[in-house]
Amino acid sequence: MTDRREISFTRVRLPYGWLGNMAPYPIVTEDGLRWLTSEALFQAIRFARLNPIREHIRLNRSPMSAKMIAKAAADQRVVVPCSAEDIALMRCVLKLKVKQHPELAPQIADLKGVLIVEDVTARPHGSGLFWGAARDPDGSWRGENTLGKLWMEICG
Repeated sequence: MTDRREISFTRVRLPYGWLGNMAPYPIVTEDGLRWLTSEALFQAIRFARLNPIREHIRLNRSPMSAKMIAKAAADQRVVVPCSAEDIALMRCVLKLKVKQHPELAPQIADLKGVLIVEDVTARPHGSGLFWGAARDPDGSWRGENTLGKLWMEICG
């Protein structure tokens, strides 16, 4: 057992929900385009810059719908999901979120040295176990928790 403090996040409205990509923190990219959530931006940048699917994702009001639009067009992606390039893109998106929302600074500072886990216990399969981790009956976490690791990197 470790003495390290641990937090997990699932839904936007629950504690630490701001860490999730569905949280309503708009991001403006260097081309001046406004994305309603980090999820929409992340899904869109997996496609070629001139692919019209990017704009379709951007204009969608729901982050889950934006994700579903991207999923339906998966054969057009130029970035392989769960690849090193995909992780690098997610890191960039999270850094933009933090930079453009200084109101998150106190929460980020509070998470320094904390184990951060995207809890995907309700969907413990596929990319869920890549980006997050599921709680096993013994209390341990199973999964890569890549999103949690990126947040730990950012929070220090």
